[in-house]
Amino acid sequence: MTKPTILMIGNHLSTSLHNKNVWHYLAERLATSGWNVLTTSSKENQILRLLDMLCTIWNKRHQYEVAQIDVFSSKAFVYANLCSHLLKCLQKKVVLTLHGGGLPELSVRHPLCLKQVLSSADVVVTPSGFIQSSLAEMRNDIKLIPNPIDLSHAEFHLRTNISPNLIWVRAFNHVYNPDLAPKVVKSLETEYPDIKLIMVGPDSRDGSLVRMLALARELSVQNRIEVVGGKPHDDIPSWLSKADIFINTTNYDNMPSSVLEAMACGLPVVSTNVGGIPWLILDGVDGLLVPPDDPVAMANAIRKILIDPDLSASLSENARQKAQMHDWSVILPQWESLLLSVLDKSR
Repeated sequence: MTKPTILMIGNHLSTSLHNKNVWHYLAERLATSGWNVLTTSSKENQILRLLDMLCTIWNKRHQYEVAQIDVFSSKAFVYANLCSHLLKCLQKKVVLTLHGGGLPELSVRHPLCLKQVLSSADVVVTPSGFIQSSLAEMRNDIKLIPNPIDLSHAEFHLRTNISPNLIWVRAFNHVYNPDLAPKVVKSLETEYPDIKLIMVGPDSRDGSLVRMLALARELSVQNRIEVVGGKPHDDIPSWLSKADIFINTTNYDNMPSSVLEAMACGLPVVSTNVGGIPWLILDGVDGLLVPPDDPVAMANAIRKILIDPDLSASLSENARQKAQMHDWSVILPQWESLLLSVLDKSR
């Protein structure tokens, strides 16, 4: 059955240079489910991307009934602001999806601007309980729809007696603090001379990859770190299967799919306790949480897992159970129900 047309506005960039993210997959899943999906924009240049978004909103205004906008806390917030304003001028139904882990900080620095954008939407959604609770004073009806993963692609292995094989999966960007990774390796190498770290992710070209490699050489751990670059999303489970512990070093985060996918594969996760991460991981139950940018704390958490097979097995099994709550079979119906309810109200 053919369903209505939706315009999805966000960073639909080339996946050869960027990790494929939840908004890419949501567009694909909705299309497979019968929705007619329009997306914008795939332009790399930020100014051209914004112009493409605005032109698409206007030029295709007779083709779609509802628009969904991905909202971030960096410069891309400007996109959401201008696009939502134009859409309301066109009397279109608007759904905002709040992704940016820095949005609570933005609400302090620019409260009027953020409140204006939030109030312009018919529905506001976020995958993060952290964002939902942080922005409740600005809008108390923000709906929670978790980020989904595809469990059918996850290769689950229960981790019991494990080795110091670590893996990191993110884009090389300063927000994700890749510099913490070689510091952690350095903290553990004396006790675990066979420690290895695989780092999977594209270069965002902000200098983070270059700085991390230079730091690894400075710490003399470059031979323990394998940087494999960006990989097709379908290949990520096979890379995860090569490791026993997943580390998440980020300074800002929301509800990262990379962490969920690691949990689905049964990797014990050690993550910084920033943004929405404590809403995803229950410390000591399905992962271990440490303060941001603290190599000693992260190394100590990894050490706990390595010396305690019972802890490793418990984290591995509980992580898989948590991930099962985020499968597409659970999440996609929530999105379809929400979008259809918005359209029903408009009619």
